[in-house]
Amino acid sequence: MKIEFALLNVPLARHLQTAAVLQAVLTFLLMGQVGIGIMVMLIMYNYWFLYIPYLAWLCYDWQTPEQGGRRWNWVQSWTMWKHFKDYFPMYLVKTQDLDPGHNYIFGFHPHGIFVAGAFGNFCTNYSDFKKLFPGFTSYLHVSKIWFWCPLFREYLMSNGPVSVSKKSVSHVLSKNGGGNISVIVLGGSQETLESQPGKFILCLLQRKGFIKIALTHGASLVPVFSFGENELYKQINNPKGSWLRTVQDTVQNLTGISLPLIYARGFFRYNFGIIPYRKPIYTVVGRPIPVRQTLHPTPEQIEELHQTYMEELRKLFNEHKGKYGIPEHETLVFK
Repeated sequence: MKIEFALLNVPLARHLQTAAVLQAVLTFLLMGQVGIGIMVMLIMYNYWFLYIPYLAWLCYDWQTPEQGGRRWNWVQSWTMWKHFKDYFPMYLVKTQDLDPGHNYIFGFHPHGIFVAGAFGNFCTNYSDFKKLFPGFTSYLHVSKIWFWCPLFREYLMSNGPVSVSKKSVSHVLSKNGGGNISVIVLGGSQETLESQPGKFILCLLQRKGFIKIALTHGASLVPVFSFGENELYKQINNPKGSWLRTVQDTVQNLTGISLPLIYARGFFRYNFGIIPYRKPIYTVVGRPIPVRQTLHPTPEQIEELHQTYMEELRKLFNEHKGKYGIPEHETLVFK
């Protein structure tokens, strides 16, 4: 295999962009384990004056990820996030105005490997979110497992993410006055294993909890498709029935964590590493689906709205795919 090295004479801005993305990837992959390791070391060496106050704080603060989180504007404004956004680069596209007097659920698709588009567009101050949707606050819901990791949970919340639990979503949608958006990556970790360049497989058929919550709170549903999300990494081929996929599915079912075998580019060479490829990401926010509040929705009402949501998502994909280089014959596959 021919090895292509990154040239040393590329502009400094591009190196800063690459470093920002590498930091984000390493944080996602390692910081949870590092936080756990630090706490174990503090306990092993009996640094009680450090770990006892923190554990007490952890007990006191345990519910915060389900109560709107604790974002810090200065963290979301770090220049590093500008370099992160410019690396791909990343764009947020609005198709219709939203009423800030209402609350909304943004269904984000596809999951991809690291949901870069969701984080970059809804958790940093360098996206066009506030300009395109004035009067709104976005809450990116992520797996509650990440908030079980000491130290890492504090850093994660400072950027804006909150838990994806029912209680957490309900908390956001119950806020009076409207102007709140729950951003939910609906495919979950299961969809990560389907993430391949040029493929558009969404794990949505059995995911109806968000529909029930939308009905219960009367929150309008908005399909969001992030074109380019699946192009950031290549994944070792893992078709259903293969030994690799069997192992991955088993781990995912037992732990809720997927383990895709991915590769892309490195810091000094272009054709192998864990840094995502420089591929543009266009996160397109579709038309809202009005939802009448129904405190006790029936299975039939949930199914009807679920079908409507999938139809709107398919329309959104078909209307915009040609603009972003996707062949006309490509379509969404729901599973």
